[in-house]
Amino acid sequence: MAGHEPITKTSTAQTGVEEKNIAVVKDYMRIAYSPKENKGRSSVAHLCTEDSVFDASTTFPGCQTPLDYADSHAKVMSAIADLHIVSFDIVFAKERHVLLRYSAEGSHCGESHSGIEPTGRKAQWHAAAIFEVRDGKVHSFTKEWDKLHMWKQLGWMKGDEYA
Repeated sequence: MAGHEPITKTSTAQTGVEEKNIAVVKDYMRIAYSPKENKGRSSVAHLCTEDSVFDASTTFPGCQTPLDYADSHAKVMSAIADLHIVSFDIVFAKERHVLLRYSAEGSHCGESHSGIEPTGRKAQWHAAAIFEVRDGKVHSFTKEWDKLHMWKQLGWMKGDEYA
């Protein structure tokens, strides 16, 4: 949803530095989850350290950096063209580390996905991410997410198998 700022449901008191770190992470997520703004790595490069790392090998194999993730996520959003974060369910920071648990939704209303024409089906899911921010930029991003839950809702699986 263009212009929609996801609500934060639960957070804690933060120091000024921690609030700035949360703002950097939310800015990264806002761009990475925007079908309009995320054109791949160039969209988020200004928010990442040159030696940044990404870990979510079971859901985004081959992605080694937050820039790779932005590239991969841009491809996902070409199929889920209305994808957006609904809410940040839990947000807190401790020094350089920021944790987000968020809810997102979208429908297969864009391009085909792995040969599957748009189904029009809608999906809702949750994910968690832990970031490390250094010098005002994302240095590391670890993501936990059950993509099969989303894929089943979108009709991208046959039973328990990939379609």
